[in-house]
Amino acid sequence: MTSELSNLPTAEQIRRAPKVLLHDHLDGGLRPATVVELASEIGYTGLPETDPDRLGTWFREAADSGSLERYLETFTHTCAVMQTREGLFRGAAECAEDLAADGVVYAEVRYAPEQHLEGGLDLEEVVQIVNEGFREGERRARERGHRIRVGALLTAMRHAARALEIAELANRHRDLGVVGFDIAGAEAGFPPTRHLDAFEYLKRENNHFTIHAGEAFGLPSIWQALQWCGADRLGHGVRIIDDIEVADDGTVTLGRLASYVRDKRIPLELCPTSNLQTGAASSYAEHPIGLLRRLQFRCTVNTDNRLMSDTSMTREFEHLVKTFRYTLDDLQWFTVNGMKSAFLPFDERLAMINDVIKPGYAELRSEWLFRQSVATTSPSSGSDAE
Repeated sequence: MTSELSNLPTAEQIRRAPKVLLHDHLDGGLRPATVVELASEIGYTGLPETDPDRLGTWFREAADSGSLERYLETFTHTCAVMQTREGLFRGAAECAEDLAADGVVYAEVRYAPEQHLEGGLDLEEVVQIVNEGFREGERRARERGHRIRVGALLTAMRHAARALEIAELANRHRDLGVVGFDIAGAEAGFPPTRHLDAFEYLKRENNHFTIHAGEAFGLPSIWQALQWCGADRLGHGVRIIDDIEVADDGTVTLGRLASYVRDKRIPLELCPTSNLQTGAASSYAEHPIGLLRRLQFRCTVNTDNRLMSDTSMTREFEHLVKTFRYTLDDLQWFTVNGMKSAFLPFDERLAMINDVIKPGYAELRSEWLFRQSVATTSPSSGSDAE
């Protein structure tokens, strides 16, 4: 009987497990019903579907093209309905609620303020509204018995010329809910070195930043993000696998860049389902996360865009459990990595690890032990008959 038991976590255990999310886009995580309702309220007629279920399917199928550029086109519709106070506030509040319901205890959610100005808001107002929405979402989550803390990452678009302006905006709001800075958008033709002034400014201000790199463009973007720009984390970074050679006998050789990333414990914000959609990996089994985890890189698991990928942290972990036979110990390892890599003060990260994450996984492991005990105990045979 014992050999038939599996210590693989169930879907329900994964959902209840404390999770940390470092790479999630606000405009990539709206509820389909919210997109439909907000579009109706503002008179936006560009949606390809007005039924929430069909619209959700459309987003997933449009994002399944294998092209990063095509993937990014889906954001036209979500950004269109987030140009007003109501749209931004609702999107942020529901984001915090949805993540909390999925067991996420800490999240850093990123968005580009410069993409939400068409309705007359200015950059300061956009940031204030989103922060207010996150606080409201946290409050609603507490009422439902869930705990979550959400920090904002302000993103500059790498094809635009406002990176320094957005970096300064992030710095002004760093004690008001904004925890760091990011650049995003198509990588090819838009290297992070175009925005060195923003990164130099952030380093002078002792502020944190991550850079989308190593998703579509490969090793040069990773090298530039680290050695020229000084990124604290790599947004995706999945193409670091191109600097790792696995011989036929299983021997692994790391190139100098891969060695540097591992030795320096640079966090990789890996997004398995999204990487499959954009062509960075062909299947979950072939996704580099398996090898990178085995080699002890600082791997974290993330959703990227929950709407476009029809995913959640629970689903991402479910795929990894099914593919790599990961246990609760593995999921805790990913989660602790995420918390270690968060843009929070050290004592707050440590408290979250010791007081929330580790106890949460310990409780789940104890459930498995009791379940194993019950399953391996033979029922008494007829002792009550007498």
